[in-house]
Amino acid sequence: MINGKSWKYGDNVNTDEIIPARYLNTTDEKELAAHCMEDIDQDFVKKASVGDLIVAGENFGCGSSREHAPICIKALGISCVIAKSFARIFFRNCINIGLPIFESEDAAAEISDGDNVQVDINKNIITNLTKNKDYSFTPFADEMKDIITAGGLMEYIKTN
Repeated sequence: MINGKSWKYGDNVNTDEIIPARYLNTTDEKELAAHCMEDIDQDFVKKASVGDLIVAGENFGCGSSREHAPICIKALGISCVIAKSFARIFFRNCINIGLPIFESEDAAAEISDGDNVQVDINKNIITNLTKNKDYSFTPFADEMKDIITAGGLMEYIKTN
């Protein structure tokens, strides 16, 4: 079960906004996390807490295919991303590193900045606890769910 405060963004949040290219000269996850969402929300790192989640509109993670974008989100301690839709390469990069992402048009539209949100990955339900409303999300294929639960593709491979 995932439970956290939501941080809301719009459509077409690209990987340069998630982690600006000027910081790609490091592979240190903590350093990357220190600049998460910096070009779209300068104070995001200061405001967000471990366990919080990001909610966005269409095409979240569009742009370049860099793995740094989902890595910096996960390294900051963001528990998941809920969006209307994801760029395909970003989607797969999230699965590969074990960052849970959920596609739900209604949840993305109706969850507001600051709402307390809960996600039950086993029941495919997102609950906005602030507004007392449930939403369904597109379920994962079993193998993808296993990869996320394991903490990413490398951890999944170690156990299978």
